[in-house]
Amino acid sequence: MFPPQSAVPLKPIPGSYGLPFFGAIKDRLDYFYNQGKDEFFSSRVEKYQSTVFKTNMPPGPFIAQNPKVIAVLDAISFPILFDTSKIEKFNVLDGTYLPSLSFTGGYRVCAYLDPSEPNHTSLKSFFMSVLASKHKDFVPLFRTCLSQMFIDIEDEMGSKRTANFNDSSDAMSFNFVFRLFCEKDPSETKLGSEGPAIVDKWVGLQLAPLATIGFPKFLKHFEDLLMHTFPIPFFLVKSDYKKLYDAFYASSSSFLDKAESFGIDRDEACHNLVFVAGFNAYGGMKAWFPTLIKWVGKAGEKLHRQLANEIRTVVKEEGGVTFQALEKMTLTKSVVFEALRIEPGVPFQYGKAKEDIVINSHDAAYEIKKGEMIFGYQPFATKDPKIFDNPEEFVGHRFVGEGENLLKYVYWSNGRETEDPTVGNKQCPGKDLVVLLSRLLVVELFLRYDTFTVETAVLPFGSSVTLTSLIKATST
Repeated sequence: MFPPQSAVPLKPIPGSYGLPFFGAIKDRLDYFYNQGKDEFFSSRVEKYQSTVFKTNMPPGPFIAQNPKVIAVLDAISFPILFDTSKIEKFNVLDGTYLPSLSFTGGYRVCAYLDPSEPNHTSLKSFFMSVLASKHKDFVPLFRTCLSQMFIDIEDEMGSKRTANFNDSSDAMSFNFVFRLFCEKDPSETKLGSEGPAIVDKWVGLQLAPLATIGFPKFLKHFEDLLMHTFPIPFFLVKSDYKKLYDAFYASSSSFLDKAESFGIDRDEACHNLVFVAGFNAYGGMKAWFPTLIKWVGKAGEKLHRQLANEIRTVVKEEGGVTFQALEKMTLTKSVVFEALRIEPGVPFQYGKAKEDIVINSHDAAYEIKKGEMIFGYQPFATKDPKIFDNPEEFVGHRFVGEGENLLKYVYWSNGRETEDPTVGNKQCPGKDLVVLLSRLLVVELFLRYDTFTVETAVLPFGSSVTLTSLIKATST
């Protein structure tokens, strides 16, 4: 389908970083205010007639010392970011800057480590071992948490005629994550019901330089100065973070005992646990579950009927919601992968070239020098029109049957969907768990309801979803 490396011409990388300092400021204003994310990238693709080009990425001065990146925006060039033999992943989780380590107890947690660092091996091995040991808890625990979420949603629908899905989903997600790792309901700790709000504040301050909160345009320079110009201080969330850390430390003795058997200090293990549970797991669910419901909701009643029929038929045949039942739901699996394709939960990937390398796009090859930062915008790579038909359209059955061959181009997990996380790569250790929980959310939804409608809005990270109708199941 694609020309071999020798068949594409070697070209210089187009684009410009502009004047020192001022070029980065101009690109930042374009990215956040003058154009917006998607137009920022699409206008440059059109201008340079290339999906690989030079640009600056926010936040730039004075938070990031070097905002210069080489953007890779197609399905062929993007996977260079997964090749840890050529790409270094040292402190690049948030791109061109690193939040104060005070946000993580003074430690460089696993997400900031390159696989070549010994601590990465011990920490990722540990978390993969923990997830494996919890395997039997995933389905029953998540279904229990979902049941309460749907009760809350129905109560709100009954009193207001609409329901904010995000609020109920956030409470459910934090409850699930805390109970999974700590084997205790967070309401039984000093967190009470404050867990989601505390984590939202802690995560939000770390990611604020990458977001805009939607001030009126005449205030754009004020917001830019406030959020994108100087590092956000940790003291704004210091007491909240201590409360969060103390709750996890007091409730995860068995977890911390196991960490010591991997040679990990208890304090370091707990700070890593807070990051994995709060930033990665809960933070990921906070952005992802409303996105999934948005796309399924907007797909309409015809797809809803097909999903409900498949789910209820398989559950009846299998005698319940089991791993085996979920594997038989081909349309349900496809719908989840299609949502991950069309709007990946984490849109950005970064990495520095360890050596001089040559990367390929569909049409050309480009030389990247050692030390240059490579940036990938996943929503463009996973909507590559040379890979996917109707890439901007949500097609529920896209990955059914022969369509499964396209899963290797679904990149949401810092790796291909067809690959697995290892200690030697940076693919999300909870990749398969995310897919499982997403399928379970769709399954539980259509076991209870025939169809639903939504209204959506854009948030700094993800979407706001309001349920405007919810029709209970007429058959099971």
